[in-house]
Amino acid sequence: MAPYFETAKSFADVPITDDGVDTATFLLASTDFVNMFDLLGGGVFAFVQNDLRSNIGGVRHRYEAAIADSPTLEKLAIHERKNGHRDGTASLVRLIRGLWFTCEALRNMQEDRNAELHVCFRRSYDAILKPRLSFVVRPVVSVAIRAVPHRHDFYARLVQGGSHEKFDSELTKWLAGLEVIILRMKDFLAQGDYGMV
Repeated sequence: MAPYFETAKSFADVPITDDGVDTATFLLASTDFVNMFDLLGGGVFAFVQNDLRSNIGGVRHRYEAAIADSPTLEKLAIHERKNGHRDGTASLVRLIRGLWFTCEALRNMQEDRNAELHVCFRRSYDAILKPRLSFVVRPVVSVAIRAVPHRHDFYARLVQGGSHEKFDSELTKWLAGLEVIILRMKDFLAQGDYGMV
């Protein structure tokens, strides 16, 4: 059986047109990305996974309620605003933020090959999440970050006996695709006054 990362939907494969980011494919890639962390076992990334899953659910609920009007993330937000709703867009803002945090942590891991994983996640947390979290939540997240696996264990579990080089190459593509989506959505959400990522 092929390693999970070889069969999961990549953010690099999410269609982006002039109308925006394809909603259905984005939701699939987001779900597959979050599920990849299940391979680590024991809820190590539970604090990130739970937040991402909840927000994927919020966006999916809004999408399924108005599929014809929500083919792209941008149109989903526009349609929701026209109809006086906000829940799906609020979930989208939080989802993009959580994916941005995770993307930056994994990018740190790839760029600094000597840093332990908790250091990479700490850098990302300090830059992206910490300014947006309450003082009550910050200690919980700090403890959770310290519990991430060692770099070697992280790779071994995600690679599942496959090639480390292939995993790194695929992860680079995933993160590049995700970064394009994040930058586009951050700009759209801020300019349209939908929320700050």
